[in-house]
Amino acid sequence: MKAIVYERNGDPSVLQVVDRPVPEPGPGEVLVRLAVAGVNPTDWKGRRNWAVPDGGQTPGQDGAGVIEAVGNGLDRHLIGERVWVWEASWQRRWGTAAEYTVVPARQAVPLGDASFDLGACLGIPFLTAHRCLTAGETTPQRLHAGALTDRVVLVQGGAGAVGNAAVQLARWADATVIATVSGPEKALLAAAAGADHVINYREQDVAEEVRRISPDGVDVVVEVSAARNAAADVRILRTGAVVSVYADDGGDEVTLPVRALMLPNARWQFVLVYTTPWPAKEQAIADVTAAVAQGHVGVGQEAGLPLHHYPLDATAAAHRVVEDSVVGKVLISTSAA
Repeated sequence: MKAIVYERNGDPSVLQVVDRPVPEPGPGEVLVRLAVAGVNPTDWKGRRNWAVPDGGQTPGQDGAGVIEAVGNGLDRHLIGERVWVWEASWQRRWGTAAEYTVVPARQAVPLGDASFDLGACLGIPFLTAHRCLTAGETTPQRLHAGALTDRVVLVQGGAGAVGNAAVQLARWADATVIATVSGPEKALLAAAAGADHVINYREQDVAEEVRRISPDGVDVVVEVSAARNAAADVRILRTGAVVSVYADDGGDEVTLPVRALMLPNARWQFVLVYTTPWPAKEQAIADVTAAVAQGHVGVGQEAGLPLHHYPLDATAAAHRVVEDSVVGKVLISTSAA
């Protein structure tokens, strides 16, 4: 098979197309013939910073394809099933930037009739967004139609991949969704994803606008830039609200006022998808799969998430545009499917 491999940390130039034997699934594992791989910021951050295993690392956490073989202990009826894959390369050599990958069976989730493009977009963004929406003391642990009725969700950065997923999942769960963006083009994307209200944070005071829309404040903040937005977030929290911080865009330290957050009994929850407790992740997988099956999430311009496709041998270019913060989702098409 053809696979992307890097043997040392560095910029995208360390990514090489190589020929490797197709890996064999071990006990409890499945071999997935990949159609599409998703590219996430953690892919380039890992390429630059994470330890490289002997024999090199194939990047890519997310993807979609068809199960082609199963290891001992698994039902052979799984062969031929269309699946989406999550965390393929987390503490493992075999990522999704390849024609095939091997993962534990629970990391290959039935996709049904949904497109492989959608499947390759689900892993990190949607599982992160689900955790952000359900990590509060007063938020539901499950998402479904009606789960967030009468709740108000603020998505800071509503045109990003996680922001888009959070908007879509929150609307599916019947929340009132407010999204912030940096300009009119991104405003159109956030609205396409399902945001009820969109605030241009470069031209409007976010806290004032949120209070105008929801005088009592918000129940959940999905936060991409706590360092920049903390002061505004503090001003808009209802009693029992949660600020779910999933990234450190704009700075890696944040200062919080104690008294102002004591009054609403507010929670600040820090979110990393890889170390999310298994019961919460298992619920996220189930809920995201249900949302897909019910047709309530999508990708592409019409869903607020423009897609950018690259062939496998252009993975370095795909990493480069993600590192440069391209708007939308970058996908790699493999040659195996």
